[in-house]
Amino acid sequence: MNRKFWKHRGGVFHVLLLLLVSMALVSAACQPIADLSSPPAQAKPVTLVVASHDSFSASEEVLAAFGAETGIELQFLGLGDAGEALNKLILSKDAPLADVFFGVDNTFLSRALDADIFLPYASPLLAQIPDEYELDPEHRLLPVDFGFINLNADRGWFAEKGLAIPSTLEELIQPAYKGLLVVENPASSSPGLAFLLATIAHFGEDSYLDYWQALRANDVLVTDGWSQAYYEHFTVGGGGDRPLVVSYTTSPPADVLFAGDGRTQPASVNVNPSGGTFRQIEFVGIVAGTKQEAAAQKFVDFLLDTRFQEDIPLQMFVYPVNSGATLPDLFVQFGEIPSDPAAIDPAQIEANREAWIGAWTDVMVR
Repeated sequence: MNRKFWKHRGGVFHVLLLLLVSMALVSAACQPIADLSSPPAQAKPVTLVVASHDSFSASEEVLAAFGAETGIELQFLGLGDAGEALNKLILSKDAPLADVFFGVDNTFLSRALDADIFLPYASPLLAQIPDEYELDPEHRLLPVDFGFINLNADRGWFAEKGLAIPSTLEELIQPAYKGLLVVENPASSSPGLAFLLATIAHFGEDSYLDYWQALRANDVLVTDGWSQAYYEHFTVGGGGDRPLVVSYTTSPPADVLFAGDGRTQPASVNVNPSGGTFRQIEFVGIVAGTKQEAAAQKFVDFLLDTRFQEDIPLQMFVYPVNSGATLPDLFVQFGEIPSDPAAIDPAQIEANREAWIGAWTDVMVR
């Protein structure tokens, strides 16, 4: 090879290089220019799964406000009544069904805590909640609301019959009140269990079954759940023939709100016999294993803050635990907070619940 050849080849390579560079510049010029004025792509919103018992309710606008403020989407999962829902959560602890669970009450508190399925979270909103509602010092379950199981009576029925409304548990076994009371089965009903616990606290473990045997002899009616008792057998709720029912101290406000006849006074009246009422406290907890712990904490704060707390009385007919929440007028006028509800430690309830229910079943059902 001579020097002419290399000179010729070098010239060819130079021309090819220029052509390649030119093509690259033309290709780049044809690419669209990025629109710097367009907003960056939004991150996918966080979805928070909230499991609860089937009675959970809140206003759509209140829940929408939480989503608008936080960007968190809520997905609700109903799991049955309180006991059933908790059992499902415990059984699925290795593959959690939800990020947050609402609906554990003080009758199942110890079972929930012993299962070790909730993360501790000391919400700053706890500063607005009285200590009497905080039953878990480790803050795995935080109080949201409370209510009272008691007796409701049809005031008009008793006035028409000229019969005094009973004021004690003992009066319910008198002949004058035979066939007038309907109660719920404690094995399948939350208010039924609460009323059973009230009788255990009042009469003691040695005598409560004697009391229930006397109630059975006095023709007490037992139903599977509250709806059946109230709407099918209570004379106020559904035109039944029983003017006494185990219900809630907030049933009279509900009676006014949902009455179709425009009444401004409830047809039912609260009966709060000494030792015959039971206070239920409902809790919320962050489920262990969640991948959305920060979002779950925001939702817990939301449940404890006044906007949600002031919404729940007329949604779930319970009382808010936040001391800064204002009650609706119907609660002020017709709701009641008994001064001496039955008191049983949650750990004692957990240790004896099944035995108490079994003994009750032997007396009342079998």
